[in-house]
Amino acid sequence: MQTLHTPSDVLFILLGAILILAMHAGFAFLELGTVREKNQVNALVKILVDFSVSTLAYFFIGYGVAYGEHFFSGASVLAQHNGYDVTRFFFLLTFAAAVPAIVSGGIAERARFTPQLVATFVIVGLIYPLFEGVAWNGAYGVQTWLQAHFGAPFHDFAGSVVVHAVGGWIALMAVLQLGARRGHYARDGGVKAHPPSSIPFLALGAWILIVGWFGFNVMSAQSLDKITGLVAMNSLMAMVGGTLAALLAGRNDPGFVHNGALAGLVAICASSDLVHPLAALVIGAVAGVLFVRLFTLTQNRWKIDDVLGVWPLHGLCGTWGGLACGIFGQKALGGLGGVSFWSQLVGTLLGVALAALGGFVVYGTLRKTVGIRLSQEDEFVGADLAIHKIGATPDIVARP
Repeated sequence: MQTLHTPSDVLFILLGAILILAMHAGFAFLELGTVREKNQVNALVKILVDFSVSTLAYFFIGYGVAYGEHFFSGASVLAQHNGYDVTRFFFLLTFAAAVPAIVSGGIAERARFTPQLVATFVIVGLIYPLFEGVAWNGAYGVQTWLQAHFGAPFHDFAGSVVVHAVGGWIALMAVLQLGARRGHYARDGGVKAHPPSSIPFLALGAWILIVGWFGFNVMSAQSLDKITGLVAMNSLMAMVGGTLAALLAGRNDPGFVHNGALAGLVAICASSDLVHPLAALVIGAVAGVLFVRLFTLTQNRWKIDDVLGVWPLHGLCGTWGGLACGIFGQKALGGLGGVSFWSQLVGTLLGVALAALGGFVVYGTLRKTVGIRLSQEDEFVGADLAIHKIGATPDIVARP
């Protein structure tokens, strides 16, 4: 029988959608504060336009791929149950649109604008909803198979793997296809540092994301009768664990501190409804250290120019979150149970594989056909002037 939703459910999920929509401002300001001043306008425009393209891709294609539903019926049908179905679309759209917002931070300062919009449409229309349908709608029999073989389905309450790991691993493929920013790595192996252009804007972006995350996690219940304060408590503890661990591992670096909080929140999404708050603290702390160590390693040792560190932050911390759910969700460790580590491992690896393959194909195809990188001159001038014809501080840019 179809669940009948009350107006309170509609309001509940609508407030969640609005909070997550606000998180996209966080993505924008986090990128704006991290990139150089000549690329700040581009960061703001990308996030807004990516969200708009994501809306069309998810409305016409993606939502149907994930849930087998569409909105090509009369308004009288869409208005049934106080419009819960269309509000749920809005809510889940904000999750889907987070994926290209994640990618945006990794490819910043050297990616062409229009090809990225094409990539966004394909990612949100096909790649992301394919795994979303598997994890959250039981598509293709994967969850049934995991249940039969390991005693529990793959569990990802709010998207550690579905959203963050998928976005992070797609971003890694895009970064590898683009290559490093010109001059970032010297021929002698040295690294030219590009410090954040604005710590206040970076911090503002992180805080907007932190606040919105409580809509991201808590309201993943999608109805009032399923809401639990345990999700809020665990989100808080994971955020605190990530912040303090990154503070220590990053030696007081403000960029690491603010991203450490986000790392903890990424990791707790999957298990926020299952684990004990002390376990959430540990999950967040591990994620904070993981981000600091892997960001440093990828930038300095492996020469992967991931500008905002979205692969360590979302890709790896999201992967850790999926696995941690299978560990700390067990009753023996204070969790509620009902999860299997092996199901978490298989489900997480499946999400990573689909994201990596999809990202490689999309960005590889665009690179070989239309090109995905700014010209050397445009990259030197900056994406703001090259693409948008105006800088963040036009009165200063206009001076000789």
